[in-house]
Amino acid sequence: MNAPVPSAIPSAPAAPAPSTSAAAEPLDRLTHFPVALFSIVMGLAGLALAWIKAHHVSGAPEAIGDLLRLLASGIFLFLLAVYASKLLRRPQAVRADWMHPVKLNFFPAISIGLILLSVAWGRDMPGTAAWIWGLGAALHLAFTLAAMSSWIHHPRYKLEHANPAWFIPVVGNILVPIAGVGFAPVDVSWFFFSIGVVFWLVLMTIILHRLFFNEPLPARLAPTLFILIAPPAAGFLAYVALIDGLDVFARVLYFTALFLTLLLASNALRFLRLPFAISGWAYSFPLAAMTLASFEMGVRSGRGFYTSLAWLLLAVLTAVVALLSVKTLAAASKGKICVPE
Repeated sequence: MNAPVPSAIPSAPAAPAPSTSAAAEPLDRLTHFPVALFSIVMGLAGLALAWIKAHHVSGAPEAIGDLLRLLASGIFLFLLAVYASKLLRRPQAVRADWMHPVKLNFFPAISIGLILLSVAWGRDMPGTAAWIWGLGAALHLAFTLAAMSSWIHHPRYKLEHANPAWFIPVVGNILVPIAGVGFAPVDVSWFFFSIGVVFWLVLMTIILHRLFFNEPLPARLAPTLFILIAPPAAGFLAYVALIDGLDVFARVLYFTALFLTLLLASNALRFLRLPFAISGWAYSFPLAAMTLASFEMGVRSGRGFYTSLAWLLLAVLTAVVALLSVKTLAAASKGKICVPE
């Protein structure tokens, strides 16, 4: 905080203090603007894609998906502008975010947001979507290399720092082929898919070891357990896009995601009791990925059960995103978002 400027009027020495404090407040909030807010874009874009898929598969209203992708795009641009301002005006705060063992893993939410938006706009604006996808894929690769280098050469990480958010930098590569098969040579998509699948298995082992043999996750990080669903669910979508079919490996990916969804659903009361935090947006994208995977499974297998399951998941996903949106706006209105942790 800046020190108060001495008053030039002896009779009112405290007069400048309120204005100085008010001027400092926006800068302080900028310092604590969390990069994890980009997970909102992932959730909204995932919901948009789910409704777009529902439109193409079952004739759901097209306007819902169109409105949601516009909303996701607008929020992404807003968050990007604010975080760019933080980078310019508070570079040390951004560096502190990058050096943090948890916050580091949310930087790739920026590139994943770009990739998801490219999928959302791919049918109607293929040229623009291809550029967005290319930027998102390149940026995500850079984040992956930086994050893994940080993990390998770290002086600070301990096993208790491991949590499902660690999937975001590396396993996020698995999303690239979903749109990439239409935008680039197929080997580019296989490259990203291979990174995502192999390191999903590696990180899954580390995360489960941490969960089984260490203290439970802090309440603020407990919603990140839903991220466990995303790699196999998104991996299923990417894999069937690459092979344009449904084989044994695709089924393994889908049913692994389905089991994890059931496992977390059986613990729903635990999650409902948690206080709200921005990390709650971790519920949204994994549920969206599972919803999309179920719609795709219904189309590929020709079995109505999976489509019915997808509609059930879509209803849950829509309710979850609506509730998260209300709680986020309420928290922002009370000044509880951009504050020190």
